[in-house]
Amino acid sequence: MTTTRPTGFSEDYSAEVVAESFADTPDPRLKELMTSLVEHLHAFVKDIEPTEEEWQHAIDFLTDVGHLCDDTRQEFVLLSDVLGVSMLVDAINHRKPAGATDSTVLGPFHMVESPQRELGSTISLDHNGEPCVFAGQVRSSDGTPLPGARVDVWQANGAGYYDVQQPDVQPERNLRGLFDTDAHGRFWLRTVVPRYYPIPDDGPVGRLLTATKRHPNRPAHIHVIAEAESHAPLTTHVFVEGSPYLDSDTVFGVKQSLVRPVTVVDDPLRAERYTVSNPFRLLEFDIVLNPIIRRSQP
Repeated sequence: MTTTRPTGFSEDYSAEVVAESFADTPDPRLKELMTSLVEHLHAFVKDIEPTEEEWQHAIDFLTDVGHLCDDTRQEFVLLSDVLGVSMLVDAINHRKPAGATDSTVLGPFHMVESPQRELGSTISLDHNGEPCVFAGQVRSSDGTPLPGARVDVWQANGAGYYDVQQPDVQPERNLRGLFDTDAHGRFWLRTVVPRYYPIPDDGPVGRLLTATKRHPNRPAHIHVIAEAESHAPLTTHVFVEGSPYLDSDTVFGVKQSLVRPVTVVDDPLRAERYTVSNPFRLLEFDIVLNPIIRRSQP
């Protein structure tokens, strides 16, 4: 016996009715996305059966999130981050062969262009934090050094704030820099040891964390984007070994392969090379990029 589906909208067939409204969508990917979104969203609503007041509260929450998005703050990125969606999208889009450096989230503070700087120069313009050298080498997955690779770095200062969070306190473009690797693929710069910090928690995302008894903190890290010709670009972090919150990063961004120690180096020759006083603190992080394999045309 064949069951005929009722025409019009109903609780039982709500997703099917709405999905059919996208049947003539010209873009097949958009049609796929909207159909799947409707199916999952309607299943979610049927599962939790929200009251009208609860659904309005959800809409108000998302409205508040949108109101806190501007040139220096992106509350929707924060929401994506604390729900683990940013890391999931990153994992899906950056499956790498063994040996390539792991990627992680971009974060909400890559909002201004980093200034070009010479190798060995400092990015710490406010000198807030313990002086440190950040150095490494960019290589291809076969071990070949990549001269002229572009390394974009940005970080919080020793108090745990980015420049865009303190425009009246920190110098513009503080703790940001673009560096090109030398003939051996090496880069080095002077900075400060970053501090762990809370994501901005004075908005709706912060209220969500409080309501669910989650802390807002991220472990200490330096952000890096590395790019080289004929290689896939990499967005990642280097996390400071021993930092609080390595095991409970509120945006789920920590990967053990990205954790590095800050060591104290007593070596006058290396100190002279880095133009710092001896002894000095050193954070080393080599980057391995994955080549782009271009298939030949038939």
